Amino acid sequence: MTLSRRDVLLGAGAAALATTRVATGEAPARPAKLAAKFDVARFVDDCKRAAGDNAADAQAAVREVLARSITDYKSVLTGVGEPRKGGIQTLYRSASLTILNIVWSPLMQLMPHEHDMWALIGIYTGREDNIFWQRQGSVLAARTATALSQGSVTPLPRDVIHSVTNRIEKLTGAIHVYGGDFFAVPRSEWDPETLTERDWDIARAIRLFKESNERFFGR
Repeated sequence: MTLSRRDVLLGAGAAALATTRVATGEAPARPAKLAAKFDVARFVDDCKRAAGDNAADAQAAVREVLARSITDYKSVLTGVGEPRKGGIQTLYRSASLTILNIVWSPLMQLMPHEHDMWALIGIYTGREDNIFWQRQGSVLAARTATALSQGSVTPLPRDVIHSVTNRIEKLTGAIHVYGGDFFAVPRSEWDPETLTERDWDIARAIRLFKESNERFFGR
């Protein structure tokens, strides 16, 4: 094999660098360690174990699990897949724990609603704005608001009433964990225009995702 002058010079430079590191006791450079890919099955198992072992404060225990994962939000995005449209994906469901991957369509708004169970929200892409409400007679009054950003984990108490808005023109993805069967517990939502109370309806929520997708993506 014939080496060019450039090859020789580069080789000599690398050899000199290696010799210098040995002489000074400097460790050789190591390749960058690849981040661990978010494993949905392992995450679900970790959440179940945390909730089961810490029944007195399951929310705090599961929050630690979610926070560890959401810190590396790029890994979570890779693990669950790049979102293509808004929707609700069930990762796990039982009587005591529900884990969802919820993707908000661009500019989507979800009416005020309650959970009647503790909840956690971990944003892995995008941003969502929350308004927190309180009952005031037969309607609602806004109390506080917050913006949840990529990499953040937010706990919600059992009695929370909140509405969600994705104010950016891109999909927002979040892992939601609930301390109960999210789909089976009767609870209330509030009309977005009149703020009057009515029964929560999962079919209505699914329809909102569909309409929001159609409005932005045309399908």
